[in-house]
Amino acid sequence: MSFLQKLRQAIVQKSEAVTQKFTSGLSKTRDVLIGRVEALIRRYKKIDDDFFEELEEILIGADVGVGTVMELIDGLREEVRKRRIENALELQPLLSERLVALLQNEREQDTALNVADGRLNVILFVGVNGVGKTTTIGKLAHLFRQQGKKVLLAAGDTFRAAAIEQLEVWGQRVGVDVIKHGQGADPAAVIFDALQAAKARGVDVLLCDTAGRLQNKVNLMEELNKIYRVVQREVPGAPHEVLLVLDATTGQNALSQARTFGQSAGVTGIVLTKLDGTAKGGIVIAIRNELNLPVKLVGLGEKLDDLQPFDPEQFVHALFAEVIGREEQSADDVNKNP
Repeated sequence: MSFLQKLRQAIVQKSEAVTQKFTSGLSKTRDVLIGRVEALIRRYKKIDDDFFEELEEILIGADVGVGTVMELIDGLREEVRKRRIENALELQPLLSERLVALLQNEREQDTALNVADGRLNVILFVGVNGVGKTTTIGKLAHLFRQQGKKVLLAAGDTFRAAAIEQLEVWGQRVGVDVIKHGQGADPAAVIFDALQAAKARGVDVLLCDTAGRLQNKVNLMEELNKIYRVVQREVPGAPHEVLLVLDATTGQNALSQARTFGQSAGVTGIVLTKLDGTAKGGIVIAIRNELNLPVKLVGLGEKLDDLQPFDPEQFVHALFAEVIGREEQSADDVNKNP
């Protein structure tokens, strides 16, 4: 049984609705990345140095990341040599296997949100403006509400009046209260009030927005540190998550943002938005492999439930869905006409 067939068997055990969201949301990346890989395989048939050079260009073009691509290509070369593979068609299962290995964490629980029953869970959201931070908070609030949790939102981005208004709109849409002050207020004071309200109301999850831009980066990081100190003082052990929201459509720029915030903002995980609107989905692999930061949530569409927990197997299956479908069809044809 090939790795792709094993992957398909693993996916069958999972939610069909979630599988469909990943398959649909990653269609642009699949067309660019896997479509070009398949065209390359059809053209070359036999594996040689030129083949690997073109494969390298395809992977870099899908924003998999130069460092990750070099590691991937070196590993594929070694496997081809060890297994004495000559036919390029045999490389697809091997490539999918390598992608899953790159995306999976040493500890599987790293991809799950650190949310526990019986306590106030505090989650901070950081990231530059325009990446979908407010939308992510709204959709995650909806997800937690669906799980029966009591949720509260904190409008900690007081730098922009629009940010406060957008969060209020989302709060009304998903049926969750928002703690806010006016534009220009002290963000740490907003978070303090939200923490007090959350404790008084017996809230399960407090989702805190923060500014994506101040006068300069130093001011922004100082503001975030002030918020952290307030949270840590009021709720020992918090924040339980610091999620960096990135826009997948920006490709390598998202990787650059992840480096900046990851180094100075205590980021515990990534939310990658707008995967459905880009062919640059390979950035998931680059972030996981080059920065060793777990991707915890991915945005796969515009609907309320299109924010999904990241699943490496679902991700790679979605990329190779058409290849797997053809393999299954071939197997059925063989069984019908032995």
